[in-house]
Amino acid sequence: MPAIEARLAEMGISLPAPLVLPSPNRASAVRVGNLLYVSGHGAALLEDETVKRRGKVDLDITEAEAAKTARALAIKMIATVKHHVGDLDKVEKVVKILGMINAHPDFERPNAVLNGASDLFFEVFGPEIGQHARSSVGVETLVDRQPVEIEGTFLVRD
Repeated sequence: MPAIEARLAEMGISLPAPLVLPSPNRASAVRVGNLLYVSGHGAALLEDETVKRRGKVDLDITEAEAAKTARALAIKMIATVKHHVGDLDKVEKVVKILGMINAHPDFERPNAVLNGASDLFFEVFGPEIGQHARSSVGVETLVDRQPVEIEGTFLVRD
């Protein structure tokens, strides 16, 4: 078993189905050279019933619930990366993560929500590969009232 998949198993994580977009005009990920650009993964598409898939952070759901959703989205993103590169051991670096947090206007901690995803990437891939640049922004709304959407860029090898 490849090392990253073994680590996922040790953590008790089984990968869900990868993101499949409903329209042929866009892709769940696009590879340009050794960079894999992964489309936004939103909470409405999660199969995990234990996470909040709709709501505004600090109004309908808590910061902790939103961070749990961000973690579940990171797991789904890893499944999408595997779908596109075949083997997670081909990931050389989690380059950057962008998190968009559907939050009440007074909510000032979108970074804390995105920690759910950042911590997961760091745990799964280890510090050398999993440490990444990132941006987190609070937004007025997301499609289907999703609380969190994340996108990512990964350095991969052939």
